[in-house]
Amino acid sequence: MAGDPSSSGGSGVRGSGMLAGVALVLCAIASVQFGASIAKTLFDRIDPAGLTLLRLAFAALVMLLVARPRIRSWNRAAWRSIVLLGLSLAAMNLLFYLALPRIPIAVAVTLELIGPLVLALVQSRRAIDVAWVGLAAVGVGVIGVQSVGGDLDPIGVVLALAAGGCWAAYILASASVGRHVPGVGGLAGALVIATVAVLPFGIVGAVGSVAADASVLLPAFGVAMLSSAIAYGLEMLALRRVPTRVFGIMMAAEPAAAAIFAFLVLSELLTAWDLLAIALVIVASAGVAVTAARGRAMPPQTGQVPLVP
Repeated sequence: MAGDPSSSGGSGVRGSGMLAGVALVLCAIASVQFGASIAKTLFDRIDPAGLTLLRLAFAALVMLLVARPRIRSWNRAAWRSIVLLGLSLAAMNLLFYLALPRIPIAVAVTLELIGPLVLALVQSRRAIDVAWVGLAAVGVGVIGVQSVGGDLDPIGVVLALAAGGCWAAYILASASVGRHVPGVGGLAGALVIATVAVLPFGIVGAVGSVAADASVLLPAFGVAMLSSAIAYGLEMLALRRVPTRVFGIMMAAEPAAAAIFAFLVLSELLTAWDLLAIALVIVASAGVAVTAARGRAMPPQTGQVPLVP
């Protein structure tokens, strides 16, 4: 980078880059949760695996047309990252959609969030980061407790937790793809791989549902744009501006967004405890974004560890 990165100009550029990354993450969260709420309304017309396949296939097609990836320029490291991203995308989406019919959407999102939170804790290097994660965890816990109206389906819980582990893998793989492949060409390739990986699980349900009611393709396309193409594109751009552990902590806003869109789309009412939990996770997400931006804008003092690994 030209110039002194510790100068006021360099700090301003870094600070603005962090703020842009935060905005991208928040837009991605809204897009994903709006798409998830719409998806849940479609399960009486198409099974979860079939919808997962259509979602990934539509997203892959659109991203290929938009990105026009230069496959020949990808080296071995790029291919390895893209394959890992594709497999994590396939598993994360399939497991999450399989969990939704068994447990409430807010509960599924809360359980899935454990993956990114564990990743954030593992990568944390400052006490303030641990404190923000703790506050986010309290908010997630409140949402989880209030969302449980009775006994949870144990299979649904396991599926959501497994999706959370895949979510953590997706964060790491997406950051790796962002380092090795310019633009969103790597995402397009990963979506193709994800589609192929889900094909054996969803082909029967997708073909049968479309044959019975072809109109399901339109909302499925909308879900693909909201929850895959748009959201993953925004997240990949964000991961070029924010560290993976900051991204992981900001994912604490997912249950809050899920609760809001569940109310708007599915008419799920919010209790006072739900509102408290939403406030906690939003404060935690905003707090980590602000402290991370300051950490990047200011050169580390003696004995301090830089924010970016």
